[in-house]
Amino acid sequence: MRTRAVLAGAASALLLLVPACATEAGPTPKAAPADPGPAALRVKLNALAVDVCFKTPTELDPPSCQKYVIQLASVPDTAERFAGEGHPELARAARELRSGIQAYRSAGCGGGGTPDECTKALSDIAGALERVKGGVERLPQASATPG
Repeated sequence: MRTRAVLAGAASALLLLVPACATEAGPTPKAAPADPGPAALRVKLNALAVDVCFKTPTELDPPSCQKYVIQLASVPDTAERFAGEGHPELARAARELRSGIQAYRSAGCGGGGTPDECTKALSDIAGALERVKGGVERLPQASATPG
């Protein structure tokens, strides 16, 4: 009889804890942040412009720039979106950057590829990135603080 009373008491205590744990799941997730705009893209482009793959694309082993190229992957679409109708030079530079990225990937540069094709792709990427960077810097919202 005593064992039943102890078990019943333990079961009651456990039932009281279970609902309390359900409310202790942690903070409620926040909604995804709004698009940070051209200012954040400007910051990203400035960071990529100090990469050795940007500065000296002809002096590197193309596979060593695979991470750099991956980091650039979202830039063309983002830049084209910000270019809209009013900045055709930025849209054109974004398409050139996309083309360079595609050439790097198509030539298999991340795994070796043909050195001449890969070096040309990296050079094309660097030139297009410079033009995208200049186009983004001319956007009025690019000078704002990202956030």
